[in-house]
Amino acid sequence: MEGKRPELLIPASSLEVLKTAVIFGADAVYIGGEAFGLRAKAKNFSKEDMKAGILFAHEHGARVHVTVNILAHNDDLDGVRKYLYELKDMGPDALIIADPAIFDLAKEICPEIDRHISTQANNTNYGTYQFWWRLGAKRVVSARELSLKEIREIRERIPKDMEIESFIHGAMCISYSGRCLLSNYFTGRDANKGACTHPCRWKYSLVEETRPREYMPVYENERGTFIFNSKDLCMIEHIPEMIDAGIDSFKIEGRMKTALYVATVARTYRKAIDDYLESPEKYQANMPWYLEQISNCTYRQFTTGFYFGKPDETSQIYDNNTYVKEYTYLGIIGDERDGAYRIEQRNKFSVGETIEIMKPDGRNVKVRVRRILDEEGNEKESAPHPKQVLYVDLGCEAERYDILRRAEE
Repeated sequence: MEGKRPELLIPASSLEVLKTAVIFGADAVYIGGEAFGLRAKAKNFSKEDMKAGILFAHEHGARVHVTVNILAHNDDLDGVRKYLYELKDMGPDALIIADPAIFDLAKEICPEIDRHISTQANNTNYGTYQFWWRLGAKRVVSARELSLKEIREIRERIPKDMEIESFIHGAMCISYSGRCLLSNYFTGRDANKGACTHPCRWKYSLVEETRPREYMPVYENERGTFIFNSKDLCMIEHIPEMIDAGIDSFKIEGRMKTALYVATVARTYRKAIDDYLESPEKYQANMPWYLEQISNCTYRQFTTGFYFGKPDETSQIYDNNTYVKEYTYLGIIGDERDGAYRIEQRNKFSVGETIEIMKPDGRNVKVRVRRILDEEGNEKESAPHPKQVLYVDLGCEAERYDILRRAEE
């Protein structure tokens, strides 16, 4: 099938995850620096790692978008100005911006870098898109509250060269376009400046005014109440509709996720998009594989969000905040030494265990751990210490950036 190929845009919390995203199928990645992004608790990128990440992505034909999407206060602007000069030297492909003051600074300091308008800016109508286009924005990220019908109408009323970016998978914020005040109210950490504590995921009880110490549970199920908790967005079954609506970039949420999550989602959506553009019949035939793979992520239950109209409580809200976890992330394959592969271990595993090598081309190869050695070459029975550098003999060849994981019963 001939059709416009949408960009697959993947989040990255670190240089390691950026490389994983690119190898496993991202057309572009979005990252945050150490300041002025809306994921202050994500690991984020030092200047050195950002330079290295941009270079790696460009060498592999991928683009890098950097978040500068806080809602700035007066005290932030001098720092933002300095940061934009640093980004100018690094040469990312785009900046993701929500605040008009930061947009103006970026236009002044680094006009050669594309400016994208963050979903945080409440982009809910074609007039808003036209407004940002006149000011020099290349792309606008649609508000999560828009339906595909509304996005299609926007596409019809904006310049052909203007790009629409929309979320296709990941967590849904309970607050309108991510504008949440709960975290600041409860903890003093401002979600709109990147320090969200995710109070939407907490358990809540009722307190009656005249009985201040009596906490009364509100049961939605046997696990308790999660009144602000949303299901996760998943549009893997609706890629044709997303393309038909005129969306240029399919955005995955999750800048605080592991390399295993990023690899799984990137690989699955990469194959689904490519299969559909090759043949709608192939896409439909492979749907069971996509759904199986995407369920291997750590996830809540899935929803299609607002894309097919306003969701009711069965289609979006709320069940519980329990994650289903079917695979454990063990590490990423590095250099080979005497038949063993270097990894930085992430979770415990042992000699004799059966694990999987997860490959970018869609294969999952079961292998038995034959040997584990430390950096000095000493034999180990198990790998109990997170982030320990080890060499693992898997009894077969592996490739750099393959991921090791273990299936959990």
